[in-house]
Amino acid sequence: MPKHILLRLLCLLPAALPALAQAATTSCRIPDFPQEVRCGRIQRPLNPAQPDGKKIDIHYVVLPSQDRNKLQDAVFLLAGGPGQSAIKVAGWGQTALSRLNRRRDLVFVDQRGTGRSAPLQCPGLENSAEVLTQEQNDKLSAACLQDLQRLPYGDLRYFTTSISVQDLEAVRLQEGYGKINLVGASYGTRAGLEYLRQYPQAVRRLVLDGVVPPSMRLPAADAQKALLALFADCASQPACNKLYPDLARRWKSLQAGLPRKIELLHPRLGQPLKLEMTRDILLGLVHKTLYVPANVAALPYALTQAGQGNYAALLTLSGATVLPGPAGIAYGMHFSVWCAEAYARPDSGQHKDEFESMMSDMYARTCRQWPRGEVPAAFFDIPRSASPVLLLSGGIDPVTPTRHGAAVAQALGPQARHISVENAGHGLLMHGCVRDVVYRYLNAKEDSEAQKVDAACVRQIPRPLAWQAYVAGKEGQP
Repeated sequence: MPKHILLRLLCLLPAALPALAQAATTSCRIPDFPQEVRCGRIQRPLNPAQPDGKKIDIHYVVLPSQDRNKLQDAVFLLAGGPGQSAIKVAGWGQTALSRLNRRRDLVFVDQRGTGRSAPLQCPGLENSAEVLTQEQNDKLSAACLQDLQRLPYGDLRYFTTSISVQDLEAVRLQEGYGKINLVGASYGTRAGLEYLRQYPQAVRRLVLDGVVPPSMRLPAADAQKALLALFADCASQPACNKLYPDLARRWKSLQAGLPRKIELLHPRLGQPLKLEMTRDILLGLVHKTLYVPANVAALPYALTQAGQGNYAALLTLSGATVLPGPAGIAYGMHFSVWCAEAYARPDSGQHKDEFESMMSDMYARTCRQWPRGEVPAAFFDIPRSASPVLLLSGGIDPVTPTRHGAAVAQALGPQARHISVENAGHGLLMHGCVRDVVYRYLNAKEDSEAQKVDAACVRQIPRPLAWQAYVAGKEGQP
């Protein structure tokens, strides 16, 4: 081929990449989007060591930029859980990242084991309308394990984070993107760190919201601290302290009175519900509530009511009887990831508080029977990053506390910037101020400009006041 023709072809290749990527997807419609989007899939080996062996389909959705001057550094959203479907939470993701979508594609990949990508669902656990005891959980998880192992892709050893980010890289290559931006939420931050470790050359910038380091063993790191902080906050507010005095003592008294049989109306079905309230169930309900600061504000009222035998408010706040929505967890994938990674190294056996002890016992009982994939030793090493990384932590987050974000930022090196929002809980992307910071961080042309983005607005985010959390007309009578 003549040299001048070859040079012309090479010059045309970058412009041809979007067209090639378009051919890899088809127009489609998904919930929450009135417009057509683009759906794609790619076949991947179940076992990466056997590329010619059994295959699974990895599904993804692209929200294409409509700008004529479209930028090629797409934004990939990494969903949480583990077990959430990125495609099912695409509506939430588009809301959080909509300004970036003007000039960049947004990409949502269903991680293997979730959504449409070889899903590992446990309907008995996920669709239960009851408050389950540990024994019921054990039976349902054991039954689910048997069902999952009958699936064509039922070797559960191949659903680890390390393998799943290789699927993500395959999607990037199929779509013809260069360096990409990744936004990870909760467990998605662990996936983002592992992608950065394996494919540092493919990362333009990374945002980690609610940092789950690879060494994190239990999703209850600061639940006790968050609850005691609420009690202290209420005690410091005269109106709250008047309505709900001495909450710490009442909390201990509430636990000491268990187990006990209770009756109430089911918060969702409106039918009579009878159950034995145990200490573990109580801790589980409070732990679920602690995720959302707005719900935490109502805990003084709910715990005071529970002390009088009325658990309806606490049950409602926790969402324990709500059917799964778009952000629901595929528990087969959840356990496949967590049991492999949390138990890849010996447990010290030291749990600092009652929430950690409860959570440790729950996972230990399930993971005792669950198949565990191989986790490479390097998985637990946080790499020094050549790409800018923005880490976000909530000061009253019961799951991914600020110390996790600080430690990971230190390990990543000078390219990492950690922002702690004192009055925020788990997940910061939907705070309007934080969304603006993330947009300007990812949209900045130069890395040095991104690192200097003004984030002073986060200091103005208030904590919902506990004394406001009483039922109108009843005034939360203690």
